[in-house]
Amino acid sequence: MGDAATLAFYETQALHYTAWSGSEAHRHLEPFLNRLDPEARVLELGCGSGRDAIRMIDRGFQVDPTDGTPAMVQRVNNRFGLKARLMQFDDLDADACYDAVWAHACLLHAPQIDLPDILAAIHRALRPGGLHFANYKLGNGEGRDKLGRLNNFPSGAWLELIYRRAGFAIIEVEQYEGQGCDGTQRDWLALTVKKQ
Repeated sequence: MGDAATLAFYETQALHYTAWSGSEAHRHLEPFLNRLDPEARVLELGCGSGRDAIRMIDRGFQVDPTDGTPAMVQRVNNRFGLKARLMQFDDLDADACYDAVWAHACLLHAPQIDLPDILAAIHRALRPGGLHFANYKLGNGEGRDKLGRLNNFPSGAWLELIYRRAGFAIIEVEQYEGQGCDGTQRDWLALTVKKQ
């Protein structure tokens, strides 16, 4: 079960958040998609505004967009006809169904204690050799941002360790400076990994 305050934020702010998120796909999306075979099946965790799902569909991928809040799912379905479905991270129960799992700026809201089990579920959901992308705000342990959302704020070394323990080979790591929707600038870490 996700953090109640974080889910409540997205539930009450779905209209504002999807408008704020804009229409451009995230800059890491194209390089990630370029690694996939045409028509690959992609699970998107935390589809949010729907912008990344739309781009994946436009490129011919089979996309299964999911989000943890009913209002966000309803918003993207009404706006784009995505057929997104409600699913929280710990509800993922698929077995070798996907070629890729895209998780832009969403797993950062999972409590640190839950992240290893979530990564194990992602690993299980991927077909052999499947790819996964996620990015995280770096820090020194869990805390809340200015909007009251839980962030796991891990170290880069810890993230790489738990991904390896979950059975992933790390393909690419990028540390960069970014700004969240609360306006705070901080270091982020983007990981592209492969199921071993």
